[in-house]
Amino acid sequence: MLNKWIQGSIAAAMLAVIVQPSLANAEGDAAAGAGKITMCAACHGINGKSPANIYPHLAGQWAGYLESSLKAYRAGERTGGMSAMMTPQAAALTDQDIADIAAYYSGQ
Repeated sequence: MLNKWIQGSIAAAMLAVIVQPSLANAEGDAAAGAGKITMCAACHGINGKSPANIYPHLAGQWAGYLESSLKAYRAGERTGGMSAMMTPQAAALTDQDIADIAAYYSGQ
């Protein structure tokens, strides 16, 4: 029974990567992103490991997840929690900025 559950979980994870490749592979430039994280680093850390437990670690997150989150903050679609802080931070970012920042933090 457990073996079938594990096989199903692995199959579901593989399908998620195939169906949503943008979550696994961003088009950002991590080197460029390193120069764009000044505002991010204050709360999330230069290396993506937050110095305070109220801010999430960004290191190692999937770039596609980081991109979609930042775009949702920028559009005002993500509310509650830290949206009052994140929406203004994301408002000035271009799609390329977001992709670069996501590539940088996902590679940490």
